[in-house]
Amino acid sequence: MKRLLSCEFNFDTVCVELRFSDGTRIAIDTIAVENKVADNMYQRSELDYLIYNDPIAYADLILNGDSEAYLKAVTEYKTFEN
Repeated sequence: MKRLLSCEFNFDTVCVELRFSDGTRIAIDTIAVENKVADNMYQRSELDYLIYNDPIAYADLILNGDSEAYLKAVTEYKTFEN
């Protein structure tokens, strides 16, 4: 892969799509990612925020980062029993 030319969320496919200068394209299925890594609505909300507001950071997190560790660090989940 070469230089990143574009990264955007496609509402029709529900994917974050990346396009590189060498013609490579990557589509990240956001629903599949949420089903795999998000355990609760707070983690899903964090992923949704990244998808809509910073799709490049979302793509980097999913492709290069530890998404499960990130979600545990940035979300606080408390039950009503606490």
